[in-house]
Amino acid sequence: MTARAQSRTGPARPSAGALSFDPSEPLPRLRRELATGPDGLSAREAARRLAVHGPNEVRRKVHTSFSQELVGQLVHPLALLLWAAAVLAFVADLAVLGWAVLAVIAVNAGFALLQERQAERAVETLARYLPEQALVVRDGQPLTVEARDLVPGDVIVLEEGDKVPADARVTEGGVEVDLSMLTGESVPAERVAADGLLGAPLLEEPNLVLSGTSCVEGQARAVVFATGDRTELGRIAALSQRTRREESPLEHQVKKVAWLIAGVATGMGAVFLVVGVAVGLPVTDSLMFAIGLLVANVPEGLLPTITLALAVGVRVLARQGALVKRLSAVETLGSTSVICTDKTGTLTRNRMRLRTLWTVGHGMDEGPWTRALLRAGALCTTVTRDADGELHGDPTEAALVTGAGERGVPVDLDRRDAERRALFRFDPRLRLMSVVQEGEEAGRARVVVKGAPEVVLSRVLPGPDRSAARSAAQRLAESGMRVLAVAARDLPRGEEPPAHRQDAESGLTLLGLVGLYDPPRSEVAAAVGRCHEAGVRVHVVTGDSGATAAAIAREVGIGVPRLEVVAASESLGDDELDRLLAEGDAEVVFARSSPETKLKVADTLRAHGRIVAMTGDGVNDAPALHRAHIGVAMGRSGTDVAREAAAMVLTDDDFTTIVTAIESGRRVYDNVRKFIVYIFAHATPEIVPFLVFALSAGAVPLPLTVLQILAIDLGTETLPALALGRESSEPGIMRRPPRSERESVISHDMLVRSWGCLGAVSAVLVTAGYFYVLWRAGWQPGDPTGPGSPLHDAYVTATTATFAGIVTCQVGTAFAARTDHAALREIGVLSNPLLLAGIAFELVFTAALVYAPPLQRVFGTAALPWDVVLLIATFPALVWGTDEFRRARRRRLASPVTGSVRVVERDTRR
Repeated sequence: MTARAQSRTGPARPSAGALSFDPSEPLPRLRRELATGPDGLSAREAARRLAVHGPNEVRRKVHTSFSQELVGQLVHPLALLLWAAAVLAFVADLAVLGWAVLAVIAVNAGFALLQERQAERAVETLARYLPEQALVVRDGQPLTVEARDLVPGDVIVLEEGDKVPADARVTEGGVEVDLSMLTGESVPAERVAADGLLGAPLLEEPNLVLSGTSCVEGQARAVVFATGDRTELGRIAALSQRTRREESPLEHQVKKVAWLIAGVATGMGAVFLVVGVAVGLPVTDSLMFAIGLLVANVPEGLLPTITLALAVGVRVLARQGALVKRLSAVETLGSTSVICTDKTGTLTRNRMRLRTLWTVGHGMDEGPWTRALLRAGALCTTVTRDADGELHGDPTEAALVTGAGERGVPVDLDRRDAERRALFRFDPRLRLMSVVQEGEEAGRARVVVKGAPEVVLSRVLPGPDRSAARSAAQRLAESGMRVLAVAARDLPRGEEPPAHRQDAESGLTLLGLVGLYDPPRSEVAAAVGRCHEAGVRVHVVTGDSGATAAAIAREVGIGVPRLEVVAASESLGDDELDRLLAEGDAEVVFARSSPETKLKVADTLRAHGRIVAMTGDGVNDAPALHRAHIGVAMGRSGTDVAREAAAMVLTDDDFTTIVTAIESGRRVYDNVRKFIVYIFAHATPEIVPFLVFALSAGAVPLPLTVLQILAIDLGTETLPALALGRESSEPGIMRRPPRSERESVISHDMLVRSWGCLGAVSAVLVTAGYFYVLWRAGWQPGDPTGPGSPLHDAYVTATTATFAGIVTCQVGTAFAARTDHAALREIGVLSNPLLLAGIAFELVFTAALVYAPPLQRVFGTAALPWDVVLLIATFPALVWGTDEFRRARRRRLASPVTGSVRVVERDTRR
């Protein structure tokens, strides 16, 4: 079994709640525990046990009904605000707009319901790994039964191509099993009728086959010891269902903001309704005023704009190699403060290469003496080559054959097999493999052995070379290499090959050591550096040895300022995890880790307020992928279950893509805040006209109608807001620390900017334009402006000027909102063509409402004189210029002495 496979090993033994015995104990004792024998169970006993143990299937727990989930989404706080907006639209006789808002509610509820079903789909995918039928021995006779009817104690027959229907102990024969659905590794593992390994995890037991895996070669009989939920597959399904997805930071903050907006809107409407009546306004006018105030406060376009902006982020990430399955995950990526990553295939290339040779008497020097070592190592392999020249089999052995060829000692694999006299396959207990090959001299054969250095050296003839080889092996391992020792023994002429491996693997002569290396991806070091610059810590959770994993971690820059290596991750307690992950500043390598380790690490980080991205590719990584804020599955080497459980799938299995996704997530979050600033900035100029109307006790007529407000909120502002969601990253986006999970998407600084700066300037300009049109017509406070009055046409023109003025102020706000700190020239005035198109649309849309007679009658507008048009044409430059001056002043205040402190404080708020 490869080192990578060990990274996904299960628990050392089933938990007490699952099994009351050890499945790898001596076979006679196991059969007594299961009350069974070589001929299996009787049909009657099997029926009784099925009633006791239940069917052999992955069961799903009962979830809330679809109707309950749907109601939950329809009473979401922001959905409630949209319901209010729809009702007001229908009250105002705007049925088209009302139905549009209802459609927005339905679309967003649909997105949320699809997300809630994700964990359930992962468990359904687990169930697909189980076969429908199994060959079982009942009453001493083989027969085919439904796999769901298997019970503990059944004897099953396994052959090439079969899926293992339940967890079982091999009692006769042997099979090679594809464990990739559990481990992510494509190299088959041998499972034979043999004694168990003391204290070994289930996946490393040489005599156990596990439910859902596939037999690729051989034939065996096995006794079932666990079915259904008590299998390894069932345990993983149970963990996956217990670790349900929690809402993202953005979802949580949007709910809080929605309640805030609802409270402010309702409170202001109620207060000013009372104020209007108190100052002498008719009740109907006061009610109209309160409704208008509520409509002005409800950001009808906020939820669809966020949804579409996240969808844009999903498409961008897909082009970069990251398939994001949940919209809110895009934003969560930007919050990520910790990455827990696998080593093999993610940090490294998963392409083992021969790197170093050590030979007796010559050390690391390479020369003619290394040919015997290279040839012997390449002969002691079982890899094959296809018609295209590609090697298939164990990556370690493929590296030996490829390395020999690259150093001028090519081995013909067909000739290797033809000259092979005996083969003793790799034994995970012995950690050895040996072959007997025909020698160069006719009639003579040679035994070649390769394996773990400490094991091979114990079978080498005594001498001073053994001590030197041990020291060399330790040095190679500490440099991140996988080390194999190769030894040989020539058989006397005419002697038959040994019949037993213990006879072959003794009295050996050491040829040397081979150092194999899976190099890190060349781009990972730079990506890790960007993580550190962005305040993101990187931990390695792997099944490799601590020395090898630590060497790779240091090579790519993980461990700044300090690296801690935990060699036995299974024994970690909560206090130790708290010390490692929350209290210190070290990055950690968790060696020899299981899925439970990943789950414990994710839980600890979450408990301390970290936003966690966790990688995984095996079936039993699914619980940790669920539990992490961002589960990241491998697209090439990962299993279907891991991909179902994850929020993001890397199509290239590359760590660098995670960092790219984090930057994209930060950009999306920044852009969400940009269009929130843009949308909120318009609340002030929409509310101020109603305040003027109320505070003047009706002496000043309403400067804006409810219908015109809805035209702004659902018409003119939507496309520019969406275009702000496509803005490029601001300079320095990856040089600021991750934001806190508790930080609100709407900060105090944003409210001051949107309401107090952009909104206030817009309100002053719009109100000035309104009064300019009225005074121009000779209006005095209190003059009648209703239909039939001499000033009615001037009043309609004035409200049109208010409407058009707010739209032109939106143009200035859109340019201002494109950057939070930098000057607009730094990102380019024309660098967002979608925004330019959105602004063009809103200006054309406004012109149609103002100058098209049919729309004039619907929206109560009138054609504007040229002097008014020229006046409001100055509004965009005034709004943008005021904000540009504010940002320039803040940049000047960030002097060289205090600038770094100010930037950190600002970034923390963000």
